[in-house]
Amino acid sequence: MCSIMAYCGKNADMDKFQKGFDRTVSRGPDDSRIVDTGNGVMAFHRLAIMGLTPAGMQPFEMDGSYVVCNGEIYGFEKLKEKLSDKYTFASGSDCELLLPMYREYGTDMFAMLDAEFACVIYDGNEEKYIAARDPIGIRPLYYGYDSDGVILFASEAKNLVGLTDKIWPFPPGHYYKDGKFICYCDISKVEKVCHDDLETVCKKIHDKLVAGVEKRLVADAKVGFLLSGGLDSSLVCAIAAKKSKTPIRTFAVGMEKDAIDLKYAKQVADYIGSIHTEVIITRDDVINALETVIELLGTFDITTIRASMGMYLVCKAIHEQTDIRVLLTGEISDELFGYKYTDFAPDAAAFQAEAEKRLRELHMYDVLRADRCISVNSLEARVPFGDLDFVKYVMAVDPELKLNRYGKGKYLLRAAFKEGGYLPEEILWREKAAFSDAVGHSMVDDLKAYAEEYYTQEEFEEKCKKYTHARPFTKESLLYREIFEKYYPGQGQMIVDFWMPNPNWEGCDVKDPSARVLSNYGDSGK
Repeated sequence: MCSIMAYCGKNADMDKFQKGFDRTVSRGPDDSRIVDTGNGVMAFHRLAIMGLTPAGMQPFEMDGSYVVCNGEIYGFEKLKEKLSDKYTFASGSDCELLLPMYREYGTDMFAMLDAEFACVIYDGNEEKYIAARDPIGIRPLYYGYDSDGVILFASEAKNLVGLTDKIWPFPPGHYYKDGKFICYCDISKVEKVCHDDLETVCKKIHDKLVAGVEKRLVADAKVGFLLSGGLDSSLVCAIAAKKSKTPIRTFAVGMEKDAIDLKYAKQVADYIGSIHTEVIITRDDVINALETVIELLGTFDITTIRASMGMYLVCKAIHEQTDIRVLLTGEISDELFGYKYTDFAPDAAAFQAEAEKRLRELHMYDVLRADRCISVNSLEARVPFGDLDFVKYVMAVDPELKLNRYGKGKYLLRAAFKEGGYLPEEILWREKAAFSDAVGHSMVDDLKAYAEEYYTQEEFEEKCKKYTHARPFTKESLLYREIFEKYYPGQGQMIVDFWMPNPNWEGCDVKDPSARVLSNYGDSGK
């Protein structure tokens, strides 16, 4: 990860700017730089992943134009080769090619990138700022306006607290220019439904996911893997193990007394031959980290916070105990192939509409969780299931095939890897458990009990009334909202709502986001 920030006008208050910028130094602890463009300020905290020499430090400059980018551009070598006839490159950094690309293609360049990125460009010729974010929003970007109407951009909301009245997430798949946000890719929308047969669909899912993992193994820094023992992370690890010449390093986290996934993670690790580390956490670890986690996340969403507790603590251990700098994770599979609750979708059209909604909002939930828990520990997240080619294909597959008509959720993904010896059968076909539950049912129970003791019923009812947007509806949700407001006062609009199953579907109108409350949870917790 890295951290970027820009004040897109003259007369920046540099004391405030510096203070905001310093809040995310953990995203880029290797080096920091602020430059005056002559018409504003651009800043960069560096975590060196590609092109580790000082020549890879940003902002990059070319003829009075500048760029800062928190990103990973896949296949950048071919793009550089194409541009090298006209441009000279000084580093091995993938992001160095952005200014030459902008010079050649303008804003059309963003749709050309196979990347996870957030960037700000200062066009010195036109004296204008351009910003953009990847189609899923895997890399974070926020914006706001100061009292003079000048726009600011930053990697995290915390950078902008005190610099603007309202902080907003930069819309994924958009670029900003001339005061407008313009969509260059709505990855949730399908132009043409793919009617490949089941065998072809599974073959393409296999090949595209393998390619997505393989390209994310390329780094000049050391790479590790989060392994929960669930299907998604296990597949990422299994593919990587097959592609790696040496054993990969895997990490799992669980509560000391009832971790569901630790035994499955160890089974996968033994099967694929990884160097495996278990991180055991306690109730006190979770409660003591709660405020830290909410502050680093910048959300009050119940699901996101619960699922972040274990993720933050395992990433903290990786940062403190290893020299790994990049982590591959299993996020974004559920949005494509279905959750436990999408088994209740009334028809294929409803399933697809829900997938579109989840994909559009993902940057506020699971993607946000992975980014913050990993980056605050000076690590970089890479998400193979978010590979653009993979996502576009799976979203286009006829939703009739994606409905759970097979007696097993995520059937297409499981079937895609039933050959080739990737995973043990019982892992490949194991029922899904939500990450926050799989760390240990006691973790969520401990958080709920802690919140229950925190407020009397009268306090709870009274304090909930002050919120009109995303009003808390349990003591747990109120506790999270109050901690959020401590660090992000009046910024609740950054999160559209609580992540919950679709209440309009039969069996899904529940009061807790955990899949445990659904009637089809079944063997997921075993």
